[in-house]
Amino acid sequence: MRRTALLASAALFAGLLPWATARAADEPAPVPVDRFEGEVPFAAQPAEGIFTWGGDSDDPPALRLTGRADAPEGGKVLAGSYDISGYGGFTHDFAATAPAHDWSAHRGIRFWWDGRDDGKKIPFEIKDGGANGEASELWTTSFTDDFTGWKQIELPFTDFTYRTDYQPVGGIDHVLGLKEMWGYALTLPAGVKGDFAMDDVELYGTADQALTASVTTDGPVHPVKEGATAEVEVAVATTGGQPLAAPVTVTYATAAGTATSGTDYTPVSGALTFPAGTASGATRTIEVPTRRDRAAEPAETVPLKLTADGAKAPAETPQVVIDAHGLPYLDKRLPVRKRVADLVGRMSLAEKAGQMTQAERGAMTAPGDIAAYDLGSLLSGGGSTPTPNTPEAWAKMIDAFQLRTRATRFQIPLIYGVDAVHGHNNLSGATVMPHNIGLGATRDPRLAEKTGAVTAAEVRATGVPWDFAPCLCVSRDERWGRAYESFGEDPALVDSMETVIQGLQGRANGKDLARDDKVLATAKHYVGDGGTEYGSSTTGTYTLDQGVTKVTREQLEDIHLAPFREAVDRGIGTVMPSYSSLDIAGDGKGAVKMHARGDMINGVLKDRLGFDGFVISDWNAIDQLPGDYAAHVRTSVNAGLDMMMVPYGYKDFTATLVDEVTAGRIGEDRVDDAVTRILTEKFELGLFEHPYADTSGAAAIGSREHREVARRAAAESQVLLKNAGGLLPLKQSQKVYVAGSNADDIGNQTGGWTLTWQGASGDTVPGTTILQGLRKAGGNVTYSKDASAPTGGYDVGVVIVGETPYAEGVGDVGNGHSLSLSAADQAAVDKVCGAMKCAVLTVSGRPQLIGDRLGEIDALVASWLPGTEGDGVADVLYGKRPFTGQLPVTWPKSQSQLPINVGDPAYDPQFPYGWGLTTLTRVPKGGTAALRDLGARAAAAERHGDDRTGRALVTRARLLVQQRAGGHLTQAVAKPFADADHLLLTGRYGKAVQKLAEAYRAA
Repeated sequence: MRRTALLASAALFAGLLPWATARAADEPAPVPVDRFEGEVPFAAQPAEGIFTWGGDSDDPPALRLTGRADAPEGGKVLAGSYDISGYGGFTHDFAATAPAHDWSAHRGIRFWWDGRDDGKKIPFEIKDGGANGEASELWTTSFTDDFTGWKQIELPFTDFTYRTDYQPVGGIDHVLGLKEMWGYALTLPAGVKGDFAMDDVELYGTADQALTASVTTDGPVHPVKEGATAEVEVAVATTGGQPLAAPVTVTYATAAGTATSGTDYTPVSGALTFPAGTASGATRTIEVPTRRDRAAEPAETVPLKLTADGAKAPAETPQVVIDAHGLPYLDKRLPVRKRVADLVGRMSLAEKAGQMTQAERGAMTAPGDIAAYDLGSLLSGGGSTPTPNTPEAWAKMIDAFQLRTRATRFQIPLIYGVDAVHGHNNLSGATVMPHNIGLGATRDPRLAEKTGAVTAAEVRATGVPWDFAPCLCVSRDERWGRAYESFGEDPALVDSMETVIQGLQGRANGKDLARDDKVLATAKHYVGDGGTEYGSSTTGTYTLDQGVTKVTREQLEDIHLAPFREAVDRGIGTVMPSYSSLDIAGDGKGAVKMHARGDMINGVLKDRLGFDGFVISDWNAIDQLPGDYAAHVRTSVNAGLDMMMVPYGYKDFTATLVDEVTAGRIGEDRVDDAVTRILTEKFELGLFEHPYADTSGAAAIGSREHREVARRAAAESQVLLKNAGGLLPLKQSQKVYVAGSNADDIGNQTGGWTLTWQGASGDTVPGTTILQGLRKAGGNVTYSKDASAPTGGYDVGVVIVGETPYAEGVGDVGNGHSLSLSAADQAAVDKVCGAMKCAVLTVSGRPQLIGDRLGEIDALVASWLPGTEGDGVADVLYGKRPFTGQLPVTWPKSQSQLPINVGDPAYDPQFPYGWGLTTLTRVPKGGTAALRDLGARAAAAERHGDDRTGRALVTRARLLVQQRAGGHLTQAVAKPFADADHLLLTGRYGKAVQKLAEAYRAA
């Protein structure tokens, strides 16, 4: 049946068709939005179109226009299938190049839905105001699929509420005006496979007068000390900010909560009137007096019921909360352990389960779930940010979440976490440091500590007290998509860089955690995630990430466990297990997921190493364990997991945990231990006294002082692998030809985990590209990205090539990535290096296979992922600073050599671990005699515990070897050279020089 026929005789067909809807005589005809007959294409902004989206590459649904004989309207319907692990759905955006639509004459929006009767709630959003569909306010409601077959779903505009968890632009006026509409979006159920069909989206009915005015309050929760008077501010707002056209009356009355009327508070009721002509934004105040009863008590609630006549009522009933008072856990004079014990002893099992639960802030059904489920923690996953993405918006968002905890019995604050893995990388304008692999190349523990301190200061200034960093993985295979998250392949190098923990947390005793510039740190991923075998992953198309690490007990202890032993000694506050599985030779267990290994979490980490912080799971990691969901919860909690990162499944987790404890399958003592650990860190962070953001340090975010630290780190991370004829440093007088895909791309330069989980190419964050740094340094520079510009007349070429951003297993080699340069980068290198002397810089998270072109390259630099401060790279290229970086990983000749690591019996790389030429540095003179002298002095320094002298002597010996070896690195040179760097890091200075002498003789 075509629309024209339906509209011509709606009353007639109402009696004939089960899905037809009769229209009141005075109602306007429905207005089509989308008939799904092909008039709206599958396209995205700025054109009008339907497009899909999701949390990762598997989440967007598959859509199609399908002919259906039972289509309620026309011949086709929109059909689709989905299998969503995170979030996903589709959007119909109107063209950004055309005027917005005016829906203000209508009552609501409706459509036909082919029901599956699965009981799933399906969110439906509309887009109001702003510049276009992707920069508009989002207003949301939902319907439940609890029927079978076609049904027309009507959604009155009065049912839509403003989304507080996510806004593309942070809101225009927070009023659903309906005069500038940009489309709609539908979110499909997660966690189950399904299919759907819908048809005929249209506007219906006559506008509700309540749409032109709304009543709001100044907050959902109003905490007040016992005996004080709470003040609830009530405001009216109108579409377009016009004065009220008609009076609005707000009736109020206190209602039954946990507080006792007449004892804890004086009940109030009445009405507020806003006459016609009242200005939009006008406010009135309702006062609720509370009473003192001199008894120590938990917090008590007093709901304030509001109804509105002539306007839309508030979406949520505000609550007055009489603060908890007089209880020992609130006494900051008591030791933390006593405060924790008192609080744990008062909590119910449900409250304890809530403390063990962490949800993603954008995945909450409603902000009120924080109190309803007594949630202990929220996080922002990669790219989960407020809008606008500013420090002020972060602090305001987190404070709003903390306010919700005031409505719980014991007002336990949230601990909010982010992945700030190289600076506060989720925040636009933050100082973005080099990734860990670059920091490992600096060999500068004091600088690592400074980068951690800058990160902590910027993170805490936005209201976030918890950082899921540092990664202490020992990366043993450069094909791993997380290789750049590692400080290097040598556990001794990783140990040395763990000064970053003090930068983040302060003193090892935790006494600095309450400072406004420190955060709780996380050692991840425990244990062995850097040692997974190629091809062992069972996660999607990953090849290494989340795979299996096969080791002997000795290898586990010496390589992968050592950094966590160091982290515990440094007072690390939290530990995150790995997604990967551990297969220890001879233990008879086979490959077991780390989230299930109680022997390693309870037995080794907590009991043997003495870790007294808490263990947080990785994102949805317990879902990878065998068995049903109850088994996932039971196995992980009993293995020693204290808090579960269940971004979307927080309701299921809390309910299941309570059931498992009640059934006796999880001991109450295990739960009490977990909650004790969590609360201890919250007390030490000072969250009970100061739950809200301290933004006094916000002015320093992205400051010159902070960027100077990042600039120095970028400079020290540069590793000069080859420098024939002393081409580097460049001279100001030289004419320089710059080319390559990564010369002028801040997104590629910062890599993954920058603003979003995977990062992105292009102009993504404020900062200085390497090209801009060269120009700022005063260089006479010509730039041609693809080297298409004429190459004649230049003194030197600089070709900056490498990788585009990725994160985790998405970046695994074999999963759409390789270690070879792209064809465009290879062409740029060939053209420039064929025409002039050239330096090639590889901007990448791991070594690049460039040996086939090494002969035509005069100078080669491993730039890693230097962050936002390209000036630091320019500093060493133009000689403002010397090259001092050393390889944190072995640089292979070919992929067939992988994995290749320092200490391997067969070791013949392109460049060995620890290699790094210097500039602006005088190389000592002498040969074997000089090395003998250096060795004797280094051994003496070792005996006397003089680390500074010992390191300096080994460095002098290393420079001698590098000068002698030049570009002729053989296996006989490479192996002892790499071994020497490991010995240096373990304090065996005399032995390190002996190894260097061996390399010298072989050179």
